[in-house]
Amino acid sequence: MRLTQLFTKTSKTTPADETSKNAILLAQAGYIYKVMAGVYAYTPLGLRVIENIKNIVREEMNAVNGQEIIMSNLQPRETWEVTTRWDDEVVDVWFKTKLKDGTELGLAWSHEEAIVDMMKQFIHSYKDLPVSVYQFQTKLRNELRAKSGIMRGREFVMKDMYSMSVDVAQHDAYYNSVIEAYHRVYKRLGIGDDTYVTFASGGAFTKFSHEFQTVCDAGEDTIYVHRGKNIAINEEILDDESLEHLGIKRDELEEVKSSEVGNIFNFGTDKSKQMGFAFTNEQGEQQFVHLGSYGIGITRVMGVIAEKFADDKGLVWPANIAPAKVYIARLGDSPQVVKVSDELYQVLQNAGVGVLYDDRDSRAGEKFADADLIGIPYRVVISDKTVTAKRFEVKARTAQESQLLSQDELLKLLRTGLFTETNRTDK
Repeated sequence: MRLTQLFTKTSKTTPADETSKNAILLAQAGYIYKVMAGVYAYTPLGLRVIENIKNIVREEMNAVNGQEIIMSNLQPRETWEVTTRWDDEVVDVWFKTKLKDGTELGLAWSHEEAIVDMMKQFIHSYKDLPVSVYQFQTKLRNELRAKSGIMRGREFVMKDMYSMSVDVAQHDAYYNSVIEAYHRVYKRLGIGDDTYVTFASGGAFTKFSHEFQTVCDAGEDTIYVHRGKNIAINEEILDDESLEHLGIKRDELEEVKSSEVGNIFNFGTDKSKQMGFAFTNEQGEQQFVHLGSYGIGITRVMGVIAEKFADDKGLVWPANIAPAKVYIARLGDSPQVVKVSDELYQVLQNAGVGVLYDDRDSRAGEKFADADLIGIPYRVVISDKTVTAKRFEVKARTAQESQLLSQDELLKLLRTGLFTETNRTDK
């Protein structure tokens, strides 16, 4: 992607109606456009980050035999009345609308009931189980207060997965495999070391659940972390019973602010009983399906990462999810500089390396500031000086110094992510 072809522009102006760091920086860097409170559009740069996060999640859900689908956001009232979750007293975040004939519909805030309604048409025998399906879906929730930028919105992208099993043992085995898959997801997203399985309330879902909470100063939650066991307890259920259940003591816990980046729920057979979701076992008996639900907030994770890693210069994206891995800053428009820049742009693309090519007629300082604000992992400067030296000036986003590297050395760096101690420009 060439910056001269990108319709978005960076801005030094702080959005007047934003207070959260993630929203301010994402807007200034051209990743998002605010439609209204809690509702954002995503530009080409923002969409690239979302798709990179989705691809990591997709790979890990496929690895635990999840099958990807896409459900409708429009939800019939009757589907949800069966479980009482159509009632605003039970679930208070519904957006509801009507067809022209007066038929009442809901805009999906979750999809448990909808999935069960569909899977009842396909699951009849124990031979059909276990099965797990997932989707990436835009959810709509009528939050009373939409705040914290894209970390809490009224419209957001979520990965939600639903498992169906024949019994407790089969369900527990799958549930635990998803916990491990989630650990892999967060590690690949660059937040694994600060993300904890957190014992929490099930809210409108079940009595208890597991959350995945990432330590973040801008988070809305307070959790109590046991770093030795790599687990945490949500503030809302911190009591003697929970401590005893987890085999830990209060003085072993560290209080931190955090943001929820995922959750998993064990529904057991309650919802299946409510909705008549049954199968025939090996003995020919009717049994109810054991259900599990597993969510990851895709756009929320994006906001948490933006908030957590940003510095005083701008965004800092982990390489796995950045909209590009390399920012080429072309300084000047001499024929040789243009030729070398264009050639490197093509070489990197052919090597499968995402590139943001700053081919604008702008000053070096402006290009460097934009590179830092946008947060691309590596900046490569090409100038008359570097062309003469037959080298590229390369700097990692969070590094203090640059290095002069050959093309082969640059490609090796992009493969390994490791700088050498030779060719540092500060020497």
